Parts: sequence; C-alpha cells; structure tokens
Amino acid sequence: MTSSTVFNRVRSTGIVRLVVSGLLFLAAGVGSALAAGCGASFPAGRHDLSLDINGQTRSAVYFIPSNYSGKRKVPVVFDFHGSNSNPDGQMNRSQWDKVAEREGFIVMALQGSLPGEFKGTNAWNVPGVTKAAGLDEGAFIRTAVHYATETFCVDASRIYASGYSGGGRMLSQYVCDGYGDFAAAGFVMGLRAGYPEQEDGVWRPRKASCHPAKPVSIIAFSGLKDDVNPFGGGGKAYWQYGGEVALKRWAELNGCDPHPRGEKGESATFSAYYGCKAGTSVISYVIKDADHSWPGDRVRFRLAGAQGEKIREVDATGRMWDFFRNSGGELLAGTPQKTACPAERTTVGKEAGIQGKTCSQQVKSDNSEPVVTDGL
Repeated sequence: MTSSTVFNRVRSTGIVRLVVSGLLFLAAGVGSALAAGCGASFPAGRHDLSLDINGQTRSAVYFIPSNYSGKRKVPVVFDFHGSNSNPDGQMNRSQWDKVAEREGFIVMALQGSLPGEFKGTNAWNVPGVTKAAGLDEGAFIRTAVHYATETFCVDASRIYASGYSGGGRMLSQYVCDGYGDFAAAGFVMGLRAGYPEQEDGVWRPRKASCHPAKPVSIIAFSGLKDDVNPFGGGGKAYWQYGGEVALKRWAELNGCDPHPRGEKGESATFSAYYGCKAGTSVISYVIKDADHSWPGDRVRFRLAGAQGEKIREVDATGRMWDFFRNSGGELLAGTPQKTACPAERTTVGKEAGIQGKTCSQQVKSDNSEPVVTDGL
C-alpha cells in the first residue's frame, strides 16, 4: 500500500487536527493540503489517512482513480465496514475501488472505533444500540466528509455512502441522527431506521430516534438465509425488527407513496417505493439464497437501460453505483446459473481483507437475453 501526498505531509508534520465543535478545520502545518481542493493532483491507488479529532486518532483508507486530474469535480463514495473487519477488508469485499477506477470517482473507507474480535479488525460504536465505550462516530464521519470536500476536487451534491452489516447499521443511524451529507445510501445486510423498541409484543423502529435532515434515496440488499441480521426480524438485541419494517419506515420518512411496486424473480424479489419527496426512492432486493455476505459475482442483477441501450448485468456494487448516479434501469427477473461452490472458507484479519464466506468459482448468468457484464 502506498501513501499519498496528503498522507506524507501528515506523517512528516503531525496528524491533521480537526476541531469538531463548529467543524472548524485547523491544519498543523498542512494548510495547503486541506485547502488544495480542485487543482491539486494525487497519486492513483489506495492510501492510508489518519485524522486527529479532539485528541483521538482515527484511521481511514481512500482510493484515487488513475484518471483523477483535480480539475474536474468527481463524486465520492464512503464505504463502511462491518463488525470484525477494517477499511481495507471492506474495500476488498465491496470492490468499490474497481468501480471507481472504471467510473472515475473517489472512495473513502473509514475505520470504526471499537476493537473487533480478531486482531486487526474493528467495529462501530452505533449510537443507541452498542453496549460498549467507544468514540463519537458521527463526529468522525462528519469530519471525514468535510476533509474529503476540502482536500479533493469533489462534487458536494454527489457524495454517497454504502454500509455492510454493522457498517450499514452505523450508516443508518448517522442519517437518522440528522447528518445530511449523503445524496443516497446503500445497505448490504444492515438497513435500520432507528433504535429497536417493542410495543405490545411487536418490534419496530423507535420514531424518536430517526430524524433525517432531508429525504435520502435508499437501496438495500438482503438475504433470506442471513442468520446474523435476519430479514424477517429477531436476531441480536441491536436488530429485532425486520427488513421490510425498516424499508417501510424509510418510505414514510421520505414521504413516498405507501404502496410499493415489485417484481418477483426466481432468485430475488425486487420492491420499490416511488413518489417520494425531492425525487428520492427506496428500493430493495431480497435474494433467496444469500446469507450474511456481500452479494458479489455470484449474484447478478440485470438492468434495462435507457432507450437504445443494451441490457446490462451487474453485481450488487455495480447496481448500487447505477442507483447512486440515477441512470435508471430496474431489475429484470433472471436466474443465475446454479453451480456447486467448493469448500467454503472463512477468512479474517487485515491481511486476508475479508471476513465471511467466499466462493472462488465464477458464476455466469443463464439468461437468454443479451447482457453486457462490463457495460457500466
């Protein structure tokens, strides 16, 4: 892993110090880096970043695409790791860097403040549900967003975020807590809509715990075989209410038409709430055979593009990016080819980069309609 110009300056002059109260940015000898914005170039690839927030050092990894010039404003996607993971592991899992390289945007993966169960891993101190002493994650995220907009040539109207599992729970609560940084947010096995509470034996989101600053478009991926964050509800104390309940609540928060549209395929069910405020939408993919893992190449989504465009086939990250950039296209029900996965393996730690089940065998679609797998 390399270190960018910004990181080199940080290491040589002291960690960047950001005073969170009032979000006043003070740079210890690196004012030129923070004030660079458009006009400054940065080396391509992944880079480490350390931020000092009120005396606490926080870590992140960011990715610069090879076509970044600093002269054109580009989008940014923030990527939130799950529990027992880390920024590198999450980027390896989601492969946002590969999409960013192809599409020309920046990715920033932040690190949670709680130690994970395995060496080199972390978790998030999610407000309202985490029973541990951790740092103020909201202040960290907010500061990192400001750092990105001040340092890189960023289109502030195109800042997005995705979260996996515990990272999805963290991202959900961040938006619920009234931070309006993200134009759209994507969730894999982790969408919430406020703290869980029980009333008359029924679990639901506590309405008082979720007050977004503005309507935000939501895309969520869930698995019917997820036994960690069950789509039907239950599970650990932080979970309890199900995925459909969370989606419906976000539709209410966004002022959407309360009657979702949907389509059921052999391998996935698609539903969407439209007619929402500010042109937002809330959509969901529930994957029949998916467990608690990021839907990668084994799960493909077929999109009908604009008139004259070919049908495109993408994985979950590609579908999320398509949703973020609002290029249109909805799920065409299809059947991924069923293949036997060799012995599944579980990997942990920063070196491996991924915790969870993986399958090295490539799965291709058996849809008869034409597809362009790299068409995005």
